[in-house]
Amino acid sequence: MNKFLKIVGAVTLINIVARVFGFFREAVIGYQYGSSRIADSIFTAYNIPNFLYLVIGGAFTTAFISIYNRKKTDQALFIKQSFTIVALTGIVMTIVILIFTTPILNLIYQKTDLTVEEFQRTKHLFYWMMPSSILLMLSSWYSGLLNVNSKFHLSSVAILIYNVFFLIIGVVFSNIIGPIAYGISALASAVIMMFFLIRGYRQLDSYSVGLSFVRTHSTRDLWIMVFPLAIGGGTVQIYAMLQRFFAAFLGLGDSAVAVVNYASRLTQFPQSILITAVTTVIYPILSRKEAEDDHQSIKGLYGKGLHYLLLLMGPVTIYSYFYAESLVQVIFEYRKFTAEDTAITAPVVAILALSMFFLAATMYITRFYYAKGDSMAPVVLSIVNVFIINIGAMYFFADNGFGADAIAWGTLISSVTNTLMLIAYASFKYDLKLGDGLNKVELLKPIVPLITLTCIMYISSEYLVFDYKWVTFIVGIVIFTFSTIMLYMLFRIKEINQVYIKLKSKFIKTK
Repeated sequence: MNKFLKIVGAVTLINIVARVFGFFREAVIGYQYGSSRIADSIFTAYNIPNFLYLVIGGAFTTAFISIYNRKKTDQALFIKQSFTIVALTGIVMTIVILIFTTPILNLIYQKTDLTVEEFQRTKHLFYWMMPSSILLMLSSWYSGLLNVNSKFHLSSVAILIYNVFFLIIGVVFSNIIGPIAYGISALASAVIMMFFLIRGYRQLDSYSVGLSFVRTHSTRDLWIMVFPLAIGGGTVQIYAMLQRFFAAFLGLGDSAVAVVNYASRLTQFPQSILITAVTTVIYPILSRKEAEDDHQSIKGLYGKGLHYLLLLMGPVTIYSYFYAESLVQVIFEYRKFTAEDTAITAPVVAILALSMFFLAATMYITRFYYAKGDSMAPVVLSIVNVFIINIGAMYFFADNGFGADAIAWGTLISSVTNTLMLIAYASFKYDLKLGDGLNKVELLKPIVPLITLTCIMYISSEYLVFDYKWVTFIVGIVIFTFSTIMLYMLFRIKEINQVYIKLKSKFIKTK
């Protein structure tokens, strides 16, 4: 477990830097275009390529890792087979979507009064961004290839490179040629990331990558796994896709798409850093443990992993809820992003913040289903929650005048029910319990400090508000950090004490 945590920690640090650049890109777009139609165009055009990368590319990558680790798999052949399948799938999907660009955009904007110029701008951005889908899906596959070779850091560094170049190219050229620069930067940064991953894999001197149209049981299993993995494993990304689509489709206002995008990016930031690091490392390990029939280790990872997730995400959720307005102000409220934009974005952030732990837990738990070879249960539960409960809740709240908040309420309600269903079924079917690897005292210990932290953050957010937004933000961060650490230490949360002892041994030399 200690080795696992060290690896996760290293990958997390890289992911933090990578996500900061990706998040900063969103902040810069807010600075340049606020919640205007131009910002809507950029986010709408990037929506589908990003979705294909994270959901379809992620599904192929997860299936590849699972099949690659099986004893009967011809690994050298399967690398070529899977590369061919991913490449052709990316090409075909991209071509089909490009052909139907106009009908797709008409569907998204059917309840929005876009001018011809605004529609054409979105269309041109879309034409630039969509070809990057092929490279992004292949990059996801290469990341999986590196991960099965325990080169977890390279896949994380690749995301960092992508976000850095996406930001730099977009910002520099947008000052020259306008918002179309973000379309160009999306394609260029995907090329650069792909080059880095290919170069990194070639240095391993492992099996060669190439084309193979040979059909075996491995290719059959790959196709069988991909669809359910895309639905069940891409829950967070599917939520993001539906949020942006229904923000426009339900006619929630001219700025609804941009508002929902800013809010979802803000709340996805902490959960993406953690859960990407954990799933990057844990799934290859889980696949090997399952192949070795080491069920005890799997149960320990399940219980302790969810425990760590609560310890980390719980405080972040509490802070994000009470300081939603402060976060939006210091990150987005500059130039064309006005106080009015903050007023409509902050409530969406606060509601989405409450879903952060549940979305992260859902992604974490589904990896255990996949390690067990069960890709159907997460699919069925995701369809029920994401496509029925979520959409139903969005319609209900939209009809009752909640505006953009309706999108956030749909996400919160369905993410809670999805997580609870996954936990219940895992307990019934695979005997995976929340307390596996923990005693009852350790399991219940976080409750009191988290309740106490909630009270502290409520009081500070209500009564320690200053005229200068950065003072309010800094005071809130200081109180949050100090309170979290002291409460965890006061209530003897073992993990915090372990970190304290290690830091003390490194920086305080005993005589």
